Amino acid sequence: MILIADCGSTKIDWCLIDGNNIEKQVFTCGMNAVMLSEEEIRLRIAEELLPELGTLAASVDAVFFYGAGCISPEVCGNVSRALKANLPSAANVEVYSDLLAAARALCGHQSGIACILGTGSNSCFYDGREIVANVSPLGFILGDEGSGAVLGKLFLGDMLKNQLPDDITQSFLKEYDLDLLGVIRRVYREPQPNRFLASVAPFLAKNISCPQIHGLVTGSFKAFFSRNIRQYDSYGSYPVNFIGSIARVFRRQLIEAAEATGCTVGLTVKSPMQGLISYHSSNV
Repeated sequence: MILIADCGSTKIDWCLIDGNNIEKQVFTCGMNAVMLSEEEIRLRIAEELLPELGTLAASVDAVFFYGAGCISPEVCGNVSRALKANLPSAANVEVYSDLLAAARALCGHQSGIACILGTGSNSCFYDGREIVANVSPLGFILGDEGSGAVLGKLFLGDMLKNQLPDDITQSFLKEYDLDLLGVIRRVYREPQPNRFLASVAPFLAKNISCPQIHGLVTGSFKAFFSRNIRQYDSYGSYPVNFIGSIARVFRRQLIEAAEATGCTVGLTVKSPMQGLISYHSSNV
């Protein structure tokens, strides 16, 4: 049996499959492997995953782990050794980035452009097996165009600079139980400001009919296509496929931005797991 993991900072989706059949699906707390030692990762797996798998843990033949932060040999090695320590029956353990998870889930064994559009953003050109080109996302301060964090950053900046209708500003402050100083504190003084910024996205979706918000969202998506997708050779020959909640919620605005920049939107999927199951089942 194969164990597939889609690991984000908030949660890990583990799926144990036998061919096309799902034997067990488990959700545990998320992690960014860059921030943890090998021992910390091992303990988390032991304490959170193994009790959920129970006796099925001994039936795992292979593990394919896709995770945020799994981009260096050192980090991938830490995760791999932690998995092998907890799942000794697994003869094959492979650790990859969350971007490769998106590519394999969206494109399968075909070439294509795959993107993540959630709290952060990322993109790549994929040859059917591996990522062959990637424009660095650079994070929400220097890049991450179109992401939830950047949409939140742009909205709050416009709000604090009095660029939005007063009723929108007051509605936001009331809904999020904040005042102007509270916004500054959450962004500049509290940890993980990207998560706070991305939490603004549902408010933007609810108020997308406001011209200023519509323009902000589509403008950020246009920047995503212009600054990232258009750098890939033959970008006009492939649809641009997306994993992530932002792509799903704002699909209409994403299509509008794509058309304005000479691109075409393909799939928009919230989670990569079903596509990963199909990909690895076809490799058996």
